[in-house]
Amino acid sequence: MYQEEFLRMFAGIAVLAGLTLGYWVSSWYFLFVAFVGLNLLQSAFTHWCPAMYILDKCGVHSCRCDNSKEQ
Repeated sequence: MYQEEFLRMFAGIAVLAGLTLGYWVSSWYFLFVAFVGLNLLQSAFTHWCPAMYILDKCGVHSCRCDNSKEQ
């Protein structure tokens, strides 16, 4: 799995978890959902996301490379 897929998966899980906790536990969790949304919005314009930095430091590859052409 690559960084882009990890990021989408993490954002989806974070939004669903925030909505669930906001509904069942406390409405303050909706602020977490807003934070995730704002972070996704700013990363669309700046091409920088803190989660991408963390994934890069963890060694997750950032792109799909076609190695079949190398011989």
